[in-house]
Amino acid sequence: MRKVIITAKSHEILREKLPQHGYQVDYRPDISYDELLQSIHGVEGLVVSTRVPINQALLEAGTDLRWIGRLGSGMELIDVDFAHSRGIQVVSSPEGNCDAVGEHALGMLLGLMNRITWSHHEVAEGLWKRDPNRGWELGGKTVGIVGFGHTGAAFAKKLEGFDVTILAYDKFKAGFARGNIREASLEQVCRYADVLSFHVPLTVETRYMADTALFRSLGQKPYILNTSRGEVLRTAALIEALKEGWVAGAGLDVLENERLETYSPAEKEQLRWLTSQPNVIVTPHIAGYSHESFFKMSRVILEKLNLD
Repeated sequence: MRKVIITAKSHEILREKLPQHGYQVDYRPDISYDELLQSIHGVEGLVVSTRVPINQALLEAGTDLRWIGRLGSGMELIDVDFAHSRGIQVVSSPEGNCDAVGEHALGMLLGLMNRITWSHHEVAEGLWKRDPNRGWELGGKTVGIVGFGHTGAAFAKKLEGFDVTILAYDKFKAGFARGNIREASLEQVCRYADVLSFHVPLTVETRYMADTALFRSLGQKPYILNTSRGEVLRTAALIEALKEGWVAGAGLDVLENERLETYSPAEKEQLRWLTSQPNVIVTPHIAGYSHESFFKMSRVILEKLNLD
């Protein structure tokens, strides 16, 4: 019987459907890289997330590997080119969690602009401060979206009804302007946006694209949102931008280093500072991890592999 290893937490639909197509499913959501390397012989399919790197050494060991299904978006931990060179099909499922990411980005933005999280903490401490927590309305603002793929477009859709102008930049796409969505250069987005939201994959080009130079170029003191990958944004540069008043606030669902137990003293101080600010929200990489997306990502993988 053909074998599949599921290396991440996933909806039970995968364990229901794959055996119907002749697969023996080995569900090992806590498997380590070394354990996977030792187990890959005879495996035809892998279901993965961002926990275990699927590199050249593992792909070479997987001589029977025919396909890889990525739960979610972002392929930076998979050597896709090498996989393709070995005839291995690689599919991702951004369609499954893009709505969840869009809603989370909108939630962080509204929370920041209306000081919801911070004022809640103050009330919990027995403080009732109205004037210092006066919010800003989203209507009439310009929202900049960097990366107009599945999640960027989903965020734009969630903004419908807020009477905003959307400036969207995507290096690899064109012809998507419609209604209140306008195509723009990165320079134009940085100059005119009141909100700047990142929705790009992590690549050589996008790693630390949000650095000091970008923050210095901002024209409207925008709110910064990052629901893409932590290394798209340089934490030290964001802290400088917040301290200097170049940005109004930040909503981060991702961090450069998300393994908090490995933090150096400098990283601990950065996180302590960020989470102590009234204009910063940090969440633990949950934007695309809703109950609904947990199911939809698995379903999309099955559909793309013609196993639904």
